[in-house]
Amino acid sequence: MSTSYLPEALYTRAGFASNTALSVDDRGKISAHAAEPVQTVSLPRRALLPGLINVHSHAFQRLIRGKSESRVTSGKDFWSWRGTMYHAAAQLTPQDVYDVARMTFLEMARAGITTVGEFHYLHTDPNGHPYDDPNLLSRMVIAAAQSVGIRIVLLRAAYFRSGYQVATDPGQIRFFENTTDFLANAESLLAIYPINSGNQVQLGIAPHSIRAIPLEDLRELTAWANAKQLPLHMHISEQVAENAACKAEYGTTPVTLLTREGLLTRNLTAVHAIHITDDEIRMMAEAGATICSCPTTERNLGDGSFPADRTMRAGIPIAFGSDSQAQISLIEDARELDYHLRLSHQERAVLDQIDGQPLAARLLDCATIHGARSLSVAAGELTDGKYADFFTVDLDHPSIVGNSPEDLLSIIVFGLDPSAIRDVAVNGKLIIRDGKHEFEKEIIARYKEVYRKVWAKAPAIETLA
Repeated sequence: MSTSYLPEALYTRAGFASNTALSVDDRGKISAHAAEPVQTVSLPRRALLPGLINVHSHAFQRLIRGKSESRVTSGKDFWSWRGTMYHAAAQLTPQDVYDVARMTFLEMARAGITTVGEFHYLHTDPNGHPYDDPNLLSRMVIAAAQSVGIRIVLLRAAYFRSGYQVATDPGQIRFFENTTDFLANAESLLAIYPINSGNQVQLGIAPHSIRAIPLEDLRELTAWANAKQLPLHMHISEQVAENAACKAEYGTTPVTLLTREGLLTRNLTAVHAIHITDDEIRMMAEAGATICSCPTTERNLGDGSFPADRTMRAGIPIAFGSDSQAQISLIEDARELDYHLRLSHQERAVLDQIDGQPLAARLLDCATIHGARSLSVAAGELTDGKYADFFTVDLDHPSIVGNSPEDLLSIIVFGLDPSAIRDVAVNGKLIIRDGKHEFEKEIIARYKEVYRKVWAKAPAIETLA
């Protein structure tokens, strides 16, 4: 049956339209000519916007929220922070992976996120041995997304070494595969979830980083992903030390290396890309690559401030990711993208009117349209033929009350509290209704059990120094 959703205000690229319905056909796609019969769902005092797209997530890291905020237990920087993360990763059974991912995806759904790019690198058992099904943990994460109802692009991550001339880190033992096994396992997943199959599961390839993938292997993975026309995601220049290690091994920085090798293409999304030069920005723009910025995680880890002004002026699409799950709110990430620049430039609204586009609309595009481009999903816009993925906000919520049609988008982007999000739909079906999910109590209860188990024995402080 076709469905017509009737909010008080419907977002369009031209602004908010009143008394305008969103029509959804029986395939879950937006259609101006939905077939009869039509079920009408009234959404009074609601504004309806395109679903947010979370391009970069490590679901299991939800477990370390609040556990890594001390120098005593987690050190002073990204490199020592990883010890806390490794402790959590080492404790998880396949069932735990499922339960934690469900909690993470539930929180995303409640924040208006309808699609997640899950950068998944937990592959083996805690001793580094493959499961009988080497894709078991990938399938558990996918099953968690299906249970919650969120659309997932499983970015199967390749992790082949700890770094250039670096001893193998035992904390990473669950991440490792070799090229042959990785590609065979990726092929097996594709057999289960075919390209363009039209369901809510898609796949991509994620060479973790230059430090984790030798160049010869990176060439092979990139060629394979491009031949399959799969999204290709990679951590690039998140840390100054990462650039230094790349220079030591290859004589140049990651972006320049990828350009030199012909590996920087439109298919690539560079995650973070904080420490890049103007020349590298030009290279990325010419290649048509996308950048995924993760502002909440980047400031939590002390990574640095992403040069969004220079990249936007170069025409590079920017998307957002919740990454380490320190906080899950793409609306917060959107405002932080500009707020971080305000601190460094000592100016306001730094990203406003680039190419004539108002700031709030530009930031919403990053959280929707650019994310859809990065993950190759037909979503991110409320237009004919796209998946009917959307969220609604309560127009009377204290965080945005007093709005008018002219300033509503700006108030949402810069003032919305996540509790104002009331309904969330994926493929035209509501997975959150009036702020609740049907499995919410069970998901939270099972997550709490895993959390207690993981932290019953805290990691030794000396291993985190």
